[in-house]
Amino acid sequence: MGSSPLLILLVLSLSVSSYAKLTTNYYAKSCPQFAQIVRDAVVGKQVATPTTAAGTLRVFFHDCIVTGCDASLLIASSATNKAERDAEMNINLPGDAFDVITRAKANLELTCPGIVSCSDILAQATRDLIKMVGGPFYEVRLGRKDSLFSRATDVDGKLPSQQMTMEQIFALFAARGFSIEELVALLGSHTIGFSHCKEFANRIYNNSLTSDVDPTLNPEFAKGLKKLCVNYQKDNSMAAFNDVVTPGTFDNMYYQNLKRGLGLLTIDQKLLADPRTRPFAERFAANQTDFFNVFARSIEKLSRLDVKIGKNGEVRHRCDAFNTKQI
Repeated sequence: MGSSPLLILLVLSLSVSSYAKLTTNYYAKSCPQFAQIVRDAVVGKQVATPTTAAGTLRVFFHDCIVTGCDASLLIASSATNKAERDAEMNINLPGDAFDVITRAKANLELTCPGIVSCSDILAQATRDLIKMVGGPFYEVRLGRKDSLFSRATDVDGKLPSQQMTMEQIFALFAARGFSIEELVALLGSHTIGFSHCKEFANRIYNNSLTSDVDPTLNPEFAKGLKKLCVNYQKDNSMAAFNDVVTPGTFDNMYYQNLKRGLGLLTIDQKLLADPRTRPFAERFAANQTDFFNVFARSIEKLSRLDVKIGKNGEVRHRCDAFNTKQI
């Protein structure tokens, strides 16, 4: 799969080391209102904008999988630095996800100034939002520091794309210490949220020399997508729900949809087509509790990926800017 056993062991070793530094009660004395303040921000935003949960989960994944869970994705670009947020793969990340973190941070700064990191807020808010829309609960270990750098170039090749082969996707996740089972569970995040038409246009327009539409798509579903996305090249905001059956609920319907040809993205349908991922996709389709258990374990593991501690990071005053101006 392209990743040496030594590399995987190194990744796991670093993860375990960081894991030992994080605790669930990190703010018990320094900011006892932490959990409640984050929860209040999350509830208010999700009620007002129901796509916030999916957007925040996506931002969390994009942040963690690139350089670790360090809020580097929250940094705004400057005249001298193009930050991760402006990398091509991150351009369409939803603003509501950034907004909920900004709101929580502003309220925390009023109560506990200079104490709570943006990376901890993002991790906690993601868990709260997943639970709020029906997903599993898992403990969030805290004590992360925020990154001291954010570069768009770091994103290249670090996020799964529709152009990647399954071998490349396996290698990407394996290099970060994730098994195929965990990969399939994490892709279950597609049970909520939406994708822009350009991300699946290759499946509904000029798919091959013999078929305009990907033959693995349900014909009626494909017809509806073509109608929805007819002007997507002029309007890049056009999008479709990842899960057309229960788009606002975190459940195992995503996997059930795959069997009906209702997987939206190429990578979704590949889960059922590839013999290495199919058993897990079928397992999760048949048993939501099983999916929830593996997902909770996998995202908690993701939340500890390459976290910054001590002098390797800082607690930002604002989540979109470093405390010291970068040269």
